[in-house]
Amino acid sequence: QVQVVESGGGLVQAGGSLRLSCTASGLTFADYYMGWFRQAPGKEREGVSYTTRGGGQTFYADSVKGRFTASRDNAKNTLYLQMNSLKPDDTAMYYCAADLSWSTLRGGTGAKYWGQGTQVTVSA
Repeated sequence: QVQVVESGGGLVQAGGSLRLSCTASGLTFADYYMGWFRQAPGKEREGVSYTTRGGGQTFYADSVKGRFTASRDNAKNTLYLQMNSLKPDDTAMYYCAADLSWSTLRGGTGAKYWGQGTQVTVSA
């Protein structure tokens, strides 16, 4: 059974940092493209970052470029999201997703596996 579990969320002041982790089990992690998504109250879920299977390339939403860095450790079946210079607009539930298809992952909410999310709240 596949499980995807996010952790590391919390409450932080504007300008602060958080590091999210996403650990997947029950699948061959290195075979999967991985992404971070977020959903703020009253808004649609949006893609934050998309990382290739080997971790050599990551693509970011314009809103987080230069502030967020995604990485993965295939030996630990874990995806990370380092978030710096956080803003109140970054407040959202953050989700990790996995899919065998790059286009499906980047297409929106159609990825095969999702975690339950971890809440990030940034105070002004």
